[in-house]
Amino acid sequence: MIATYNKNVGDVLMLIVANNEGADVNYERKADVARVFREDTGQTVAWNIFNVKEEWPDLAQGQNALTKAQVAELNLRLSKAGFEEQLVYDGQPKFVVAEILTMEDHADSDHLHVCQVDVGLEEPVQIVCGAPNAFVGMKTVAALPGAMMPSGSLIWPGALRGVPSFGMLCSARELDLPNAPQVRGIIDLQTDVTAGAAFDPETMWQA
Repeated sequence: MIATYNKNVGDVLMLIVANNEGADVNYERKADVARVFREDTGQTVAWNIFNVKEEWPDLAQGQNALTKAQVAELNLRLSKAGFEEQLVYDGQPKFVVAEILTMEDHADSDHLHVCQVDVGLEEPVQIVCGAPNAFVGMKTVAALPGAMMPSGSLIWPGALRGVPSFGMLCSARELDLPNAPQVRGIIDLQTDVTAGAAFDPETMWQA
C-alpha cells in the first residue's frame, strides 16, 4: 500500500493498493471516504481519505510511512463509512539496501541485465536492470513494489522485454539525492551495510 498526502488538491490522504494497469476507474464516496475502483473488474485500486490533517498534523507532502496503529484507525474510518474492505498493514521498507547476487544478460537486449538480488526477504528477487556499472556483489539501493519515486512514479511488479522484474535498482539522480552525479549508473554503496536494511540517505549516501 502506497500512502501519499497531497495538500495541493485539498486535505486528502490517498492510499494506493493496486495497479490499475491503465484501466478506466470510477469512484464511490461515503462520508469522508472514497473508494476508487476499476470499471472493468470492480477491483479497488485506491482509497481517498478526506479531512485527515487535523487528526494527523505530522503528515508530510508526498509519500508517508503509516504505522500499524494508523492503518487500524483508517480501517475504522472505512467501517464507519460503510465499506467492508480493510487495509492491510505493510511494514516492509520500500527503499532498501540490495546486493546483486547473480547477473545475466537479457536475451532480448544488448544492455539489460537480469539480476537476482538480495533485498532482505526470504528469497532473492529478480530485477531487470540496465545500469552500465552493475556487477555481482555490488550493494546498491532497490525500490521495491509499493515505492513512490520522487518523480511521483509508482513501482509495481512488471516485465522488461518479457522478463519479470520485481522492483528497480536506483541511481542517485532517480532518488533526487543531493549532489547526485548526472551520469548513468546505479548507486554503489561503499559502506558496510546489510542487504534489506532501510536505505537512509543521511548515513549511507555520499556523492
